[in-house]
Amino acid sequence: MKMDTDDDYYALLGVDSRASSDIIKSAFKRLALQYHPDVYKGTDAQERMRSLLQAYQTLSNPETRRAYDTRLRKGASASVRDGAATSRGNGKNGAYAFPDLRQTPTSSITLTLDGIPYELSSAQAESLKWDGLLRGSMPDPVSTSTGAVYICQRCHHRWSAGGRARFASCPSCAARDWHEYLLLRCTHCQAVFASKELRDPLHGNSLYHPYELFPLCPNCRRSQWCPLENGRVNTLRAAAARRATLLWGSVICVCVLLIVLFAVVFLR
Repeated sequence: MKMDTDDDYYALLGVDSRASSDIIKSAFKRLALQYHPDVYKGTDAQERMRSLLQAYQTLSNPETRRAYDTRLRKGASASVRDGAATSRGNGKNGAYAFPDLRQTPTSSITLTLDGIPYELSSAQAESLKWDGLLRGSMPDPVSTSTGAVYICQRCHHRWSAGGRARFASCPSCAARDWHEYLLLRCTHCQAVFASKELRDPLHGNSLYHPYELFPLCPNCRRSQWCPLENGRVNTLRAAAARRATLLWGSVICVCVLLIVLFAVVFLR
């Protein structure tokens, strides 16, 4: 079975590389329930399940796990030699940025993601730090090395500012939310990245939930990385548990009532 050493199966399952077989099995069951196509309605549901199953099958077998660990160590060593360990997805125009948000920013900070500069106030940086996500808008042209341009957040098309102050849609992809951005920050690896999707055209163009867009951090491949979305998901799970408890309570009450009626009618 061909395996790509860029895929960290341990990170995919959210376990440590020294995790026992029981921990790996429990992690797989939890994620399989979460991303089963009957539950998770994302378009990549089948792909995610295949990835999870491949990771579990590899790590649950001692022989294939040893072989995978050897390939993983060789891949990590090669990355360090090539300088890829520190530059993967990072850099001035990379897909990720790693701003130091451990201290409360006292002034604005500028991030550059995929060539798009984002200038955040201290309050916005603080929100990104604690919530794990930040919604914003850039309807005005931004200054780049080529001059003032508009940049579409959906397809990254750039066009000259010209004489118009506003554009209703992107000239390239026709997205009407071209100026809206969503920055996300992983609590595990501290990577900050931007979403290329924001609104769901199948549901009245309503805002997507970032947890549904990014169940795994694209940098470290860890799940449950966004505090705000984790809180939302936990609330939904608690509500579902309460509904299930009420349902079972109702079923038990009906059964008891039927037993009482049976006893009254047939055992008098």
